[in-house]
Amino acid sequence: MAGLGGVSRRFLRNISPSNSTYPASRLFFYRTFASKLFVKGVSFLTTEERLAGAFSQFGHVLEGYGFVTFATEIEADKAVEAMNGKVLDGRALVVRR
Repeated sequence: MAGLGGVSRRFLRNISPSNSTYPASRLFFYRTFASKLFVKGVSFLTTEERLAGAFSQFGHVLEGYGFVTFATEIEADKAVEAMNGKVLDGRALVVRR
């Protein structure tokens, strides 16, 4: 896994052969068309799971800490609109493309 250059474990679980919803064949799709958002102002107490959970209401989060990656542009747009300025764990988030 070290050769994958920072791909999160959560993302790898989503594309694993045992996950029929997001099979490994979709790795190319995600790497090509995914939408990555920059999230600033994240509390030091916020975990990757908590941040991904906060953004998951807008679509399928592929990875996320400091950056939150969605499967589509539409999901990313919804997240930027709704989450920019929202308080999470006591800190206001700044969400940008």
